[in-house]
Amino acid sequence: MSAPRGAEDAYIALGANLGQPLETLRWAVTEVARLGEVRGVSGLYRTAPVGGPPGQPDYLNAALCLRTDLPPLELMSALHAAEARAGRQRRERWEARVLDLDLIVYGDRVEAGPPLTLPHPRAWERAFVLAPLSDLNPGLASPQTGETVAHALARADRSGLQLQAANWLWHS
Repeated sequence: MSAPRGAEDAYIALGANLGQPLETLRWAVTEVARLGEVRGVSGLYRTAPVGGPPGQPDYLNAALCLRTDLPPLELMSALHAAEARAGRQRRERWEARVLDLDLIVYGDRVEAGPPLTLPHPRAWERAFVLAPLSDLNPGLASPQTGETVAHALARADRSGLQLQAANWLWHS
């Protein structure tokens, strides 16, 4: 689906650490592409879990830029629906998950939810979000603070973050 005129760029973080994370993330990119035009996909990172119950496996994380005309709340609902189709069940905050799709930035929108907070409230603090975003657009600035992804990544704790593959969407 190509994005119609008036569409905006949305940056979406992808993560998974249960089941078949790589295959799930590949599937998720295809699902998100139905919501607009995927303009870029980051490298794939392995990251240690942050917060949540102990004993979780490492995550695979990536990000993508989607040009879409869906309003932010509709886009978030569509992302949650994709998570549910992948088998995600929301029981405990920051628990291990089959798929996590977070709307990080939508154009220059600032919203102080609920149900939606834009930009994502913790994105500029988390290397597992910032590194993939930096692959796509290091100059992307938080619409709320103006801080760029590159600047935030430079000060972020990158321990437990490893680039796994630059090109990971297709089977090798």
